[in-house]
Amino acid sequence: MVAVVGLGLMQIFTVYPIIQKVLKIVCMIYLVYLSYKIAVSSPDLKADETSEEARPFTFLQAALFQWVNPKAIAMTLSAISIFAPSNSIQEVMSVAIIFGLVNLPSVSLWVVIGQQIRRFLNEPKRLRFFNYVMASLLFATLGFILG
Repeated sequence: MVAVVGLGLMQIFTVYPIIQKVLKIVCMIYLVYLSYKIAVSSPDLKADETSEEARPFTFLQAALFQWVNPKAIAMTLSAISIFAPSNSIQEVMSVAIIFGLVNLPSVSLWVVIGQQIRRFLNEPKRLRFFNYVMASLLFATLGFILG
């Protein structure tokens, strides 16, 4: 995604800067909405984990989801704008490779931490506090987008 955005979409944004501004606003609205939904979510600890709703994405579904995920789009646009401002193939591919190298261990660590923290979040109070913290951190990322 980083390579495609860097090599193609950034050229569109250069010609039509309004598209990038609109996309930035849409991403910001989505992040505010997502922060709110996380903060007010009910700590339902008895959810049926075997239901279709609880089933995690497959690898392919997760990869395809990134193309419509406003957080991923905002991150990609920001990264290319900051780390590959000239949009040269070398800069864009360097950013894409670094993102790939950092992403795999980060996602793996997130999975392990997620499995472990689940034991701690077995009480509604703890889960509610965790949700507030996560929602606040997500909302705080708006500062980076605005900056």
